[in-house]
Amino acid sequence: MHNPLSTTRLSASARSAGEGPFASTEGLSTLSTKPLRVATYNIHKGVRGLGPAKRLEIHNLGLAVEALDADIVCLQEVRRFNHGEAKHFSRTAFGHWAWPDQPQADYLAPEGYEVAYRTNAYTRDGEHGNALLTRWPLGDVGHHDVSDHRFEQRGLLHVPVYWRGTEVHVIVCHFGLFHVSRVRQAERVAQLVSAHLPPEAPVVVAGDFNDWNEKLDAIIEGAGLRRARLKDAPRVPTFPSIVPVLALDRVYTRGLDCRHIMVPRGGAWPRLSDHLPLVVELDLAS
Repeated sequence: MHNPLSTTRLSASARSAGEGPFASTEGLSTLSTKPLRVATYNIHKGVRGLGPAKRLEIHNLGLAVEALDADIVCLQEVRRFNHGEAKHFSRTAFGHWAWPDQPQADYLAPEGYEVAYRTNAYTRDGEHGNALLTRWPLGDVGHHDVSDHRFEQRGLLHVPVYWRGTEVHVIVCHFGLFHVSRVRQAERVAQLVSAHLPPEAPVVVAGDFNDWNEKLDAIIEGAGLRRARLKDAPRVPTFPSIVPVLALDRVYTRGLDCRHIMVPRGGAWPRLSDHLPLVVELDLAS
């Protein structure tokens, strides 16, 4: 259950009507239609700012995730726990209610959603990693360590999602800050898809690829994946959230066609994280 600091959740009718501070899903379909809606979002551990300006955004992120109304939400930089941040924010006027008493993945999951989480990084005060939230049943949750050096702990979260009778394999990624690391991590993704997933199964690979110089497409697409894009929008910037110029957050697919792609902007979105979410709608390939 969400704590009293959390603003009232938007109803399904309010979301589809475009109400509230996160109204920005114009053009996307509603739950009753066929496409698979996938969102990927680096939530920056639910905290923004530094020093005295540090603020907690995890409560607002809960509203944002629900407003996306996605079948599958792929999250990066999700904290399982962090004792230091919990102690820091408990000193605010909100006291112990400020920091959620659940892991962030569980806290952010809209009512009725399944949750998969695996830790990538262990720090002095806690741990964080990737998460997947979905309104559809889940299969066995897998995790693959793709850390390339001791200064960055990275991993892949692999989860089969059973969408309308179809098993869709979803891989959630957060690649490293160095180009050579990203290349090796992209090769690991390509190997996982090519050698370990059923050859006929639809695949979604989503996350923060940190690929500011646009060098990874050829490696990932070598495994039969395609970057989700539209002809009139080959690159959809998501970073930095205040004035997005880099397309760091992406979705690659196999066996699925991109029908629609968008990035929510304006309102409260730039405040919540240093990234904006990316939302795509997919159909089974004909």
